[in-house]
Amino acid sequence: MSPSTPEGPGASYAAAGVDIDAGERAVDALRPYAEKASRPEVLGGIGGFAGLFAVKLNKYVEPVLASSTDGVGTKVAIAQAMDKHDTIGLDLVAMVVDDLVVCGAEPLFLQDYIAIGKVVPEKIAAIVKGIAEGCQQAGCALLGGETAEHPGLMDEGGYDISATGVGIVEASKMLRPENVRPGDVLVALGSSGLHSNGYSLARHVLLEIARMPLGGQVEEFGHTLGEELLIPTRIYAKDCLTLAAETSVRTFAHITGGGLARNLERVLPPGLEAVVERSSWTPAPVFKLIAARGRVERAEMEKTFNMGVGMVAILPADDVDRALAVLTARHVPAWVLGEVRRATKDTDGTPGARVQLVGEHPRF
Repeated sequence: MSPSTPEGPGASYAAAGVDIDAGERAVDALRPYAEKASRPEVLGGIGGFAGLFAVKLNKYVEPVLASSTDGVGTKVAIAQAMDKHDTIGLDLVAMVVDDLVVCGAEPLFLQDYIAIGKVVPEKIAAIVKGIAEGCQQAGCALLGGETAEHPGLMDEGGYDISATGVGIVEASKMLRPENVRPGDVLVALGSSGLHSNGYSLARHVLLEIARMPLGGQVEEFGHTLGEELLIPTRIYAKDCLTLAAETSVRTFAHITGGGLARNLERVLPPGLEAVVERSSWTPAPVFKLIAARGRVERAEMEKTFNMGVGMVAILPADDVDRALAVLTARHVPAWVLGEVRRATKDTDGTPGARVQLVGEHPRF
């Protein structure tokens, strides 16, 4: 027997859940935001098959390209629950470009990828508005991207975002772990909050264990829980590049997943260790709330969250005052976090921890 043929209109892409017309309307809606996030090197506009960027290599002796790809994790679940989508793009840009500047690279351009259950042009435009604003803050161009509609794989209201960024640095000016010396000082650049890491634990504690409503006012914050959790990740790109231009900064550590210890370890050469003084700062109330409501041990907090430190600059002791002045002028909270010293050994002769967090946080 031949297979039966259903009566009525034939199958279509739209009936399967993909609305090409909505995708085109989304592009039209996001175009004004994307066009603002540009640089003189950008060729053409939105809508081509490839983004074009004319790099002026004659200003470099030995140019090195740097690239980074990242997303924002489960913070998107908060944006979706709050139906607020115009700041999650700032988080995305921060996670990408602030990895680039760790080696001293100037972010040149970024391309985004949005996977969504159902294209709603207004929602896409809001997401891209945040991405474009983030690119402007970082000084890079939004060179294009892709929006993919995934009916049947994602809920209609669900989406995820990621991006790849490209930067450039002169080889002789690259910031490397091997530049770090004993006696160097750690200068902390304060975070704006949770940034974009640890949200699976934060959501589990605050929404599932404590059953706190996202729309509920929290006295310690002065606003709702949802508003606190959606505070955008601070973008440090221009601050770090300015610091690198005006001081002899050795390198930076972007404090993301893994917390202070694991990310500082990534920029320490063999034979050196970092000592971080907890007494030098007080973590924001959101960290205390998570720790208290979930009975989360300190070690777990410190390996999951940034605890109030979003970036660390490592620089010679003679440059500390200048660095703090530069960051203060740029309205970035900054303080001396600790120091670098020769690595010690445990009593059995084996190397000890590469990063030691000592002391206690005041009022935490």
